[in-house]
Amino acid sequence: MQAPALIGLDWGTSSCRAWLMAATGDVLARNDTCPGILAVPGGDFDAAFEALVGPWLAVHPDLPVLASGMITSRNGWVETPYLPLPVTVQDLAQSLTPHRTAQGRLIHFITGIATGLDRLPDVMRGEETELVGHIVGNASGSGVFVMPGTHSKWARADDGAIQGFETFMTGEFYAILHQHSILGRLAVDGAYSPEAFLSGVRASAAQEGSLLSRAFSARTLTLFNRLAADQIGDYLSGILIGEEIAAGLAAHPPGAQITIIGRGDLAERYRIALHGHGCVALSTPPGLARRGHVEIARQAGMLA
Repeated sequence: MQAPALIGLDWGTSSCRAWLMAATGDVLARNDTCPGILAVPGGDFDAAFEALVGPWLAVHPDLPVLASGMITSRNGWVETPYLPLPVTVQDLAQSLTPHRTAQGRLIHFITGIATGLDRLPDVMRGEETELVGHIVGNASGSGVFVMPGTHSKWARADDGAIQGFETFMTGEFYAILHQHSILGRLAVDGAYSPEAFLSGVRASAAQEGSLLSRAFSARTLTLFNRLAADQIGDYLSGILIGEEIAAGLAAHPPGAQITIIGRGDLAERYRIALHGHGCVALSTPPGLARRGHVEIARQAGMLA
């Protein structure tokens, strides 16, 4: 049986995952019971941390502990500065922020990264650690990585370094338009309609008019009986994801290897939408934040 060598925490806004890992990155135990940073009772992160990994540290008190994610944001436990691009795994390892908990435990926080500081700033916290996990596992250390979500991320890596990224509020815009605008008033729940979704993707790919005018077609197509009420949501999803993909592809060189990091329905929608824009993408499940933790710990001299 492998010996424990590292504890990694991926502590985000709405959830937290902790792993007890061997030096190889193999997971020996895990705990997903801790709430996200906004739901920690009384904001007592010390108590939440102790409940989450205290039993492991009681047995292995000298294990290094790394934490990534929104736990290092202004709303988290310890706010850390952003690293400017380009960023490598070595940069992240050299920028760890140590913190001693109320119980005397030592934890090292992985900081976030930023770009566009002289223009319109963009930031990420947590995704950089997962990106490192994927980049290390990529033989070339290069590619374009798409991370679908409420705030989707498109990141570019070259020779093992994160060189650029952009955030798209696609999921949040969809929720606002579908739930709080006139576009959703005619909509009813129904089974997923790939035809309606692709129709929305094609509307964005055609780039006829602006997004603001194309979005209104989710209402007008329904008025003229060309879109069923239970297809409005999928059509609108296609328009917004298609718009994101058009912008994302325009920012990257033609022929770049694109990898979708995600699983389930949302990742499949991105694969279909990319295909609709004439692009073939690889798909890989999420979960390599733990590999990122191991590589950062190794570069920081915490692991043999």
